[in-house]
Amino acid sequence: MHSVFATFAIMKHLALLLFLTSCTQVPPMVDIPAGSFVMGTQNPPMEDMDEAPAREVELPSFRMSATEITNAQFEAFDPSHKRFRGFKGFSKEDDESVIMVSWEEADAYCKWLSARTGRHFRLPTEAEWEYACRAGTTTAYNTGDTFPQEQWKVQENTRDKVPVSLRVAQFPPNAWGLYGMHGNVEEWCFDELDWQYRAVRGGSHNTPVRYLRSANRSGSIPQDRSVLLGFRIVESDLQPKEDPWPMFSYDGAKGEWGSMPDAPFFGEPLPYVKEPGVPWVPFYAHNHQPAVTWTLGGELLAVWFSTDAEAGREMVVLYSVFKDGDWTPARLFCKVPDRNMTGSALLTMPDGSLLHFQGVGDAGEWKDLALAMRRRRTGRAYGPWDNLTYIEPGHDVRHQVVAGPVIGHDGTIYLCCDAGPGGEDGTSLHVSKDGGLTWTDSGGTIAGIHAGLVELADGRLMALGRGNSIDGYMPCSISGDGGYTWEYKASEFPPIGSGQRLVLKRLREGPIMLCSFAESGLFVALSYDEGETWPVKKLLTDGKTRTLDGGAWTGTFTLDATHAEPKGYLACTQSPDGMIHLLSSRVHYRFNLAWVEEKL
Repeated sequence: MHSVFATFAIMKHLALLLFLTSCTQVPPMVDIPAGSFVMGTQNPPMEDMDEAPAREVELPSFRMSATEITNAQFEAFDPSHKRFRGFKGFSKEDDESVIMVSWEEADAYCKWLSARTGRHFRLPTEAEWEYACRAGTTTAYNTGDTFPQEQWKVQENTRDKVPVSLRVAQFPPNAWGLYGMHGNVEEWCFDELDWQYRAVRGGSHNTPVRYLRSANRSGSIPQDRSVLLGFRIVESDLQPKEDPWPMFSYDGAKGEWGSMPDAPFFGEPLPYVKEPGVPWVPFYAHNHQPAVTWTLGGELLAVWFSTDAEAGREMVVLYSVFKDGDWTPARLFCKVPDRNMTGSALLTMPDGSLLHFQGVGDAGEWKDLALAMRRRRTGRAYGPWDNLTYIEPGHDVRHQVVAGPVIGHDGTIYLCCDAGPGGEDGTSLHVSKDGGLTWTDSGGTIAGIHAGLVELADGRLMALGRGNSIDGYMPCSISGDGGYTWEYKASEFPPIGSGQRLVLKRLREGPIMLCSFAESGLFVALSYDEGETWPVKKLLTDGKTRTLDGGAWTGTFTLDATHAEPKGYLACTQSPDGMIHLLSSRVHYRFNLAWVEEKL
C-alpha cells in the first residue's frame, strides 16, 4: 500500500512539472484555509528588529500558487523577458523560477492574468505569505528549527554567485502543498516597507540560510531586478490597502553660516560617530566610510555605514548632524532591508537642495551593487527625502559610491565609484548633465580605487586614487573628454593602502587641496597651479598631544607635533563660511585655509 501512495505522489509531482512547463494560463493554485497565527519574532537580535513585535494575525481563506511563477508562465505575459534566460548562469529552462523581475512587472503580470481570466490575482501580503509558509508550524522553518541541507542552494554569502538550478517543485512541499517557500528565489510581496520599499520574503540561493526563515523580512526598491528575485501569486477578492506617505515637518534648528575670521584656525578634533542611545536605532561594532556636506540651515550632515561585517546584509547607513559645536547621536539614515549598503555620497546643489547617492546590494557583499539616489528639497539636515530610486539599476561591479561628488563649471555632476571590489580595480565615473535626472557611466577607469576628483580651470578632470601605483607613487589620472578616456602619470605623493582613503577638493578660495597619508600620518597639501606643483604640505595637527579613537580600522592613536592620524577613510566639505570640515572614520577636523598656509 505504501508503494502505491508513493507512486501516486510521484505521478502527481510529474504532472505538476509538466503543467508548469506547458501552461500559459493560470498556474496550479493551492487552497489556504482561514485561520490565525503568530506573525514575526519575539525579542529578535538587532538585525531582525523589523520582525518584532510578534503578534497574532487572523486571515480569511485564499489561494496561492503552488510554486513561484516560472519562465514559461511569465513569458506568456511578456515574451521579451526571454532575454534574461541564463542571465549570469541562472534560470535557463521553462520550469525554473523567473528572475530579473521588478515589483512593477510582477504586479503587471497579476493584472494581466486577472484580465485574461476574470479572476482576482495579486501578490501576497506579508501576512498571507508567512501564514502560508508556516502551514501551521511555529518553528524557524516549516521543516523545523533547521532547514535540511539537502535542499540548500549555496546557502552562504558569496561574492561571486554560484549558478544553481532554480527549477520549481524540486523538493517536497510544505503541509499545505506549497513548494519552495524557503530559498530558490526571493518572492515579492504586496506590502510597502518604510513607505518606499516593497517587502520580499523567503530568501534565495547564494545567501545564508538564516535569511530563509519563515519570519525573515527583506525588501527591495520596487524597480529592482536581480538573479535573486522572483514571485508567486495569490487569488483573493480582498484588495489590501497601502499606507499613505506620512507628512514630516522640519524639526532642526534654523540657522545660517556666518563668516570665517582671517586668522588661522584649527579646532579641537571631535568624534562624530556617537551611539544612538535608543534601542530602535541599529548600531553595530564597525562604523566606517563617511560622507559629509553642509546645509542651508547652518548644519553639517554626516553619514556612514554601521555593520558587524563589511560584507554583511545587516549593514545600515546612519547619520549625525553638527550644530552649535557638537554632533547629535546617530540616527538611521537609509536602509534597504537585508541588503548590503556599501558606499554613500552627499552633495549640496546650487539651490541648496541635497542629493544622497547610495550603493545597494542584491544581497550581502559589495560586488553586485546598484547605484541609487534620492533628493531632499528642503535644503536642511532634517526633513523628508524623495524615495530612493536607481539611477543605474544593474547590480554591477562599478557602483561602489565614493564620497565627494563634484559639480563642474557647466553644471555637470561627476560621481566617482569604485570600478570593482579589488584593490587594483580603479574608479569609474558617473555623469549627469541635467541636475541628476539621468546618469551615464563614462566608461573610462581612473587609476586607483576610492579616487578623489576635481575639475581643472581648463575643463579637464584630474583624479588621484589608492592602488595602481606608478613608479612607486600615487597615480594621477587626467581626462580631457569628460572621463571617457584617461591618461596616467605618477604624482609626487606616496601611495596609500588598506584602511586609507584620500580627499581631493577645490577650495572656495581657489587652490586645490589634497588630504592623504604619509609615514607620519594625515597631511594636507595645496596646489595653486592646477595640480602641477604642491608647494604647501602640512601634517594635520596643531602640535598639541592628544590620544584619540579613530574607530573602524584606525583604532587609538596619538596626535602630537610630529604625528597625525595614521589611517582612516576621509570625506570633506567646505561650508559657506570657509571652514574646511574633514572627517576620518570617526574624527571631525575643522580648520581654514589660513591655518594650512600658516608656517609652523
